[in-house]
Amino acid sequence: MNFIKIITIFFVCNLSFSQSERDFYQIIESVSAERIEQSINKLVSFGTRHTLSDTISNKTGIGAARRWIKKSFEEISSECNNCLEVFYQNNFFKKNKRRLVKDVWINNVVAIQRGTKYPNRFVIMSGDIDSRVSDPNDFISASPGANDNASGMAGTIEAARVLSKYKFENSIIYVGLSGEEQGLFGGAGLANYAMKNNWEIIGILNNDMIGNIEGVDGVIDNLTFRIFSEPTPANESDVSIKRRRFYGGEVDGNSRQLARYIYKNVTKYMPEMNPMMIYRLDRFGRGGHHRPFNDLGYAGVRIMEAHENYNRQHQDLRIENGINYGDVISGVDFDYAKKLTAVNAINLASLGWSPKEPKNVKIGGAVKPSTTLKWKKSNDSSIKGYKIYWRETTSPHWDKSKFVGNVDSHTLEGVVIDNYFFGVSSIGKNNQESVVVFPSEVFN
Repeated sequence: MNFIKIITIFFVCNLSFSQSERDFYQIIESVSAERIEQSINKLVSFGTRHTLSDTISNKTGIGAARRWIKKSFEEISSECNNCLEVFYQNNFFKKNKRRLVKDVWINNVVAIQRGTKYPNRFVIMSGDIDSRVSDPNDFISASPGANDNASGMAGTIEAARVLSKYKFENSIIYVGLSGEEQGLFGGAGLANYAMKNNWEIIGILNNDMIGNIEGVDGVIDNLTFRIFSEPTPANESDVSIKRRRFYGGEVDGNSRQLARYIYKNVTKYMPEMNPMMIYRLDRFGRGGHHRPFNDLGYAGVRIMEAHENYNRQHQDLRIENGINYGDVISGVDFDYAKKLTAVNAINLASLGWSPKEPKNVKIGGAVKPSTTLKWKKSNDSSIKGYKIYWRETTSPHWDKSKFVGNVDSHTLEGVVIDNYFFGVSSIGKNNQESVVVFPSEVFN
């Protein structure tokens, strides 16, 4: 019996723990490696899922793949009394000189599980539908894309299957994004769609390669994974940039707070896992489908394996100098994909049950032996109160905290503002917590 199962049974059976804690452990236990394996095998069976591949066939190409994904979401919805709104989100792009050699419709598959209280407030989990080989414009050759990124897409489908059994105050979106390998077009399309429709996005969890445990560096590791997040919003104002020079916050943007939130939940509910917070938008010089959301100021992170195998990424299927190249099914560890799917599922649930973040967080305390934080108190009756966090300026995580009740300000006596960074979160009566908000204004 594995460690997760032992811990899950203990907490589910121990009635001294809260219902929400038992729910999280049950969510972890409900994720199925077998179902993820079946989904990855099905996606691989389409031969290629290149963005420019066949859209007519029911057996090969991206058209067949996205229809199968849509059907999978619809089947999940039919089992939860039509709890998912499933649709294509369509985007037309003209050919360009780089990676679109012809005009193309880039269609995302979206499944929305509406929140009971805040239906227009969303947390998003994404996987990518498309695949590629060595030549990014080769839309004919076999391109199984087993890990990159059938693993992330299968995990997204599995998370929908597990979480559809629950109800959440906020909405959860499960989405298959297309056009990633051609230039992050699907993500750009959905991010713009979200802005046009005034979606309030809590955050996006982009899953791109969550199934490989054997790195090209020779390391085999089935417990470590990376959380990439950019330091500050890409679209922040010049005023904010100038203010930060004097007040700090270089590593405290909304995406970084989302990463810390995920880290905290994983270390609490999945202590055997080793989440690595990477202080970078993505891998060195590379990109992922959270970036178009970041470009518009939305919080977003990339969740992925810790040790990549470049022999299996973006490679023609071949054997060369005794090395097998290509992204094939044998390179995927389904139990590891299950673990990272569970990482997503508990954080989707936590954010789905979370109250709204505090607004207009301000800080003061210059040349004083204390620090005061103020915020706009919510009229939401489901909020129990607020928690103040602080940490040393060199610490990656929130080290200290204090629940201060249902108030709109609090002074930390004996805590000098110069020595720490601060933040505030909302706590619901269900004991769920929002993402921490870093102060955006200073008062005297």
